[in-house]
Amino acid sequence: MLITLTTWNINSVRLRINLVARFIKSARPDVLCLQETKCIDDAFPLKRFKRLGYEHVALNGQKGYHGVAIISKLPFDSTQIRSFCDKADSRHLSVSFGAKAKLTKPLVLHNLYVPAGGDIPDPALNPKFEHKLAFLDEMKSCEALHPRGDDRHILVGDLNVAPYENDVWSHRQLLKVVSHTPIECEKLLAAQAQGAWVDVARERVPMAEKVYTWWSYRAADWTVGDRGRRLDHIWVSPALKEAVSDFRILRDARGWERPSDHVPVTMTLEV
Repeated sequence: MLITLTTWNINSVRLRINLVARFIKSARPDVLCLQETKCIDDAFPLKRFKRLGYEHVALNGQKGYHGVAIISKLPFDSTQIRSFCDKADSRHLSVSFGAKAKLTKPLVLHNLYVPAGGDIPDPALNPKFEHKLAFLDEMKSCEALHPRGDDRHILVGDLNVAPYENDVWSHRQLLKVVSHTPIECEKLLAAQAQGAWVDVARERVPMAEKVYTWWSYRAADWTVGDRGRRLDHIWVSPALKEAVSDFRILRDARGWERPSDHVPVTMTLEV
């Protein structure tokens, strides 16, 4: 059985529901994980997703900020929401797939939206950056994010860190820019290592190649200079490493009308 899964920071699901529909009609993922949905659960466009063939939806939203959602053709066995840093700010959602989805072995999926961290990379001067670093530390210490043995787990989302040199357009120029500072990269990679997670993008794309999933709105033309960063990630537990059969980034979505600054990232998995 093949499952196709997409992660996408949509930057307001209601504002960009037509873009989501366009993507879904073309790519037809089995599971779509959204971040920065920016709406309360009662306002989520459930009817539109059901018309598109997605009957199963898990939500953790709030008004105007943050918010994560998992939209699926497959039914969930369970759902869970975790709070990080003692804040109820809608940055995590997990579901498990099992007997209801006709899987012989359970599959656990975490959808995360790590704080962006503001503009000043100094926790003493910038509470947003302090929050981001604490969030990354909590990811490292969170037992639920530590799959073991034969556990089949997936972690996706806008992790807001581009950890490697070729995850940004200029390593040298971005060393003091939030999302690529050494302390953020160190903490994200420590969280990854603690869970023995496999970074699917860097398993599939050589480290020597540039890989981006985000381009700033601040650039008048995002294609000029191609100044991107890889902020959106798909990780799998070691038990799923060999099950990944495809990985792709829909770069063209950044050029759609009124786009998100992030693009969809998709993985196909044999389960």
